[in-house]
Amino acid sequence: MLGSTPTQEPEQSEVLGQIASGLLIRMDDLVASGVLPVATAPAAQKPPRQQLQPSDGLLRSVAEITARRQGEMVQMLFGVLQAEPEGLQAKTAIARVADAMELTDFEKSTFPKSPGETRFPKLLRFSTINSVKAGWMRKKSGIWSVTAEGAQALKDFPDPEAFFKESGRLYKEWKAEQPDDGDGQGAGEGGGGTEKGLIAATTLEEAAESARSDILEYVGSINPYKFQDLVGKLLEAMGYHVVWIAPKGKDGGLDLLAQSDPLGVHGPRIKGQVKRRPDSKTNEDELRSFLSLVETTDVGVFISLGGLSFNDKEKARRTPRRLTLIDGDTLLDLWVEHFDKLDEEGRQLLPVKAVHFLDLDADAA
Repeated sequence: MLGSTPTQEPEQSEVLGQIASGLLIRMDDLVASGVLPVATAPAAQKPPRQQLQPSDGLLRSVAEITARRQGEMVQMLFGVLQAEPEGLQAKTAIARVADAMELTDFEKSTFPKSPGETRFPKLLRFSTINSVKAGWMRKKSGIWSVTAEGAQALKDFPDPEAFFKESGRLYKEWKAEQPDDGDGQGAGEGGGGTEKGLIAATTLEEAAESARSDILEYVGSINPYKFQDLVGKLLEAMGYHVVWIAPKGKDGGLDLLAQSDPLGVHGPRIKGQVKRRPDSKTNEDELRSFLSLVETTDVGVFISLGGLSFNDKEKARRTPRRLTLIDGDTLLDLWVEHFDKLDEEGRQLLPVKAVHFLDLDADAA
């Protein structure tokens, strides 16, 4: 009452928090529940009961992204990826899906705290979590591809909602088999999450892809002979003895020679060729020419920053000679794995640093 000790007014954040939750709120409801004191309740005019929308500055519910809509996104993505047997860079795949679909205003809008970042890429990434754990989709080193199981699911579940809910069911099966070390977060069955959860579930993936892309772009820009030295240092860190690296000029088809021990008494001799062409895949003629120099007692190591085509990889696997193919992603994985064993000169050729992210959902990443 007015004669009693004044009632303390609620903090603004408490009221905003209830608004952000999407509840039906009316001023007289707040008074009755004790959130607002009687003295502050307007007596003359009461606002009409209505659904209050959260402001753009608050966390916004993602509930309007239904299971059907998430299914449409992922089905479109699968269609794009099926046309690319070797997979696609995540950013390229997302861009193609965005071009092929008619995005809603919400999907085209930006995040309040990141006005330069549209929602759709994160919504699509989040929607793929179920498919990855269901075994329908593969993500490796920033490359997205559809598995045979995913292609079959696309045929078995033509309805987008049924398709997405089936992926959610398989996610739950996968989750039930994991150690109980966290709540985990799948894409659910449509909506129900917040943008905070959506951002948390996709930021680490985006950061890893961006870092890998930047590193490979840098490797692709260095001097070709420096790249040869980089490969030589990697082999040394892996325990091999590099006995020769090709000087400038014609190399006769070989870029380096290495062996298992200083004298070359034990193990096979390693013959290597290095191709630093990030935007160009090695062709069959180049691979055939290299194999002609690899004897039956040798091991051929072919490093191609731009990789090989799917067909050339298959042909290489069928060769009777011992051949190891290393593309840019594999090279980077090996570099990071053996970085601690590199000498200082080697580390300076490609200096990398580990960056740690908070990952509360490690088992569902």
